[in-house]
Amino acid sequence: MEPIAPAPVWKRTLAACLDFITAFFVIGFIIAGLFGGMTETGFNLQGWRAFVLFGAVAAYFYAGRRVLGGTLWDRILGIGRPQPH
Repeated sequence: MEPIAPAPVWKRTLAACLDFITAFFVIGFIIAGLFGGMTETGFNLQGWRAFVLFGAVAAYFYAGRRVLGGTLWDRILGIGRPQPH
């Protein structure tokens, strides 16, 4: 495996922020659609549904960074993630 050049801090920060926003809303709408919680203006998750949402967002970041070689916005912005052996 060839070494990956580190990305600038602004690019990694932007990718993390955009990943969180994207994952929160996409996964939130999926959970609200499956288990209830849809409102006219979006979704409202409370109780165990909210815990499922935050667990799923954490799993998204873990899988994206440790298993899949990068999250959605890492790939869009061209940030390489070295993978453990």
